[in-house]
Amino acid sequence: MSDRSFFDAEVEAALGVLRSGGIILYPTDTIWGLGCDATDAEAVKRIYALKQRSDAKSLVILLADERNVNQYVAAPDPAVFDFIEAQERPTTIVFDQALGLAPNVTAADGSVAIRLVRDEFCRHLIKRLRKPIVSTSANISGSPAPASFAEVAEALRSGVDHVVAWRQDDEKPAQPSTIIRWKNDGTTEVIRP
Repeated sequence: MSDRSFFDAEVEAALGVLRSGGIILYPTDTIWGLGCDATDAEAVKRIYALKQRSDAKSLVILLADERNVNQYVAAPDPAVFDFIEAQERPTTIVFDQALGLAPNVTAADGSVAIRLVRDEFCRHLIKRLRKPIVSTSANISGSPAPASFAEVAEALRSGVDHVVAWRQDDEKPAQPSTIIRWKNDGTTEVIRP
């Protein structure tokens, strides 16, 4: 099987699971993550349970294009998009006033953490699903985030509906994204450098 056929087959397999309300273990633009349709509250609930994490903590969602941010955030500051474009490292932005997402994805104050991904696999998945995807580190709450697929705990591998085979052998150490809170008035706060 060619790399392209393998890539396409993995996108298709992951899409089938996401569309049926399932959860996946997948490579992102940062570290390996657990994902589901970010508009499906039951799928999101399963991720919290698998991670043994309180649902009081919000989750990051991934989008492929800046125009999609307007679907899920009320009146984002346009300057945020120039800021994101200038970043070399993947950067997650916490926006005020989330819209149209599962309520258990957003924080108690109504904010949502969004990362626009450049990673080819994630972009294909999001564009084909036509919905945002949850991305939370593939670890049990309180444990270190995995730097590679090999570090993902067996309990998580066996607890998802599909483990994406794409990039499992990638040994390049991965890091979580930078997180910036971006208020509607244009003020910012660095949450994770």
